[in-house]
Amino acid sequence: MTVLLAHALSDIGKVRETNEDSFVCQPPLFVVADGMGGHVAGEVASRMAAETIKASFAAAGGEEPAALLSGAIAAANEQVYRLAQEDSERAGMGTTLTAAFIEGSVLHWGHVGDSRLYLLRDGDFSQVTDDHSLVSELVRKGSITAEEALLHPHRNILTRAVGTSDRVKVDTGSFALAAGDKILLCTDGLTNMVTDGDIAAALSRDGDGAALLAELVAKANGAGGLDNITAILVCFGAV
Repeated sequence: MTVLLAHALSDIGKVRETNEDSFVCQPPLFVVADGMGGHVAGEVASRMAAETIKASFAAAGGEEPAALLSGAIAAANEQVYRLAQEDSERAGMGTTLTAAFIEGSVLHWGHVGDSRLYLLRDGDFSQVTDDHSLVSELVRKGSITAEEALLHPHRNILTRAVGTSDRVKVDTGSFALAAGDKILLCTDGLTNMVTDGDIAAALSRDGDGAALLAELVAKANGAGGLDNITAILVCFGAV
């Protein structure tokens, strides 16, 4: 029999006045969303997207998880976009969204933006999702290096987000889980402040998941805490 242990933590950081991140940590469903738009519009966008995903799965009637994820994110996009069109103070608001649903020993994921899904397996730490950002596109094309991307003046520009247009392209995928896997979903408030190497090192240690997340958030804040920080850690095992 398999078992899921999941922990979530969201922190305002050291600079922002509000927390525009939202999350869902209700096994087997996990979502992180990083809102944008100002005047609390980002907070509204991320919360609306996260709640739409949660409601879609709660109302599910036997659909395949991969299709359900795509449909739920499309529904979230429609909800956020409609509100942005109806309220001038929220015009242009949107959110990143990274979601995972675990069905037995298979993880299904859907993704838009530059929040991330990572997998740690047998000491191998990998980023599952691709960032939908200008600098990431430039890195993938070989126009700039990963090191140059860290200091690029346009590193915060997204090429894809939920709610900024009437339709959104969603990346999806799935993979089989193995006992001992650790899955991390997080917003860029963590990854812009803490290196992948430091994240991998923290997750590689045994210990309480909540304490590991607290350590990572403390590292992000120690490096400046320039953004809200949200992370979900899921440990997949067998008993």
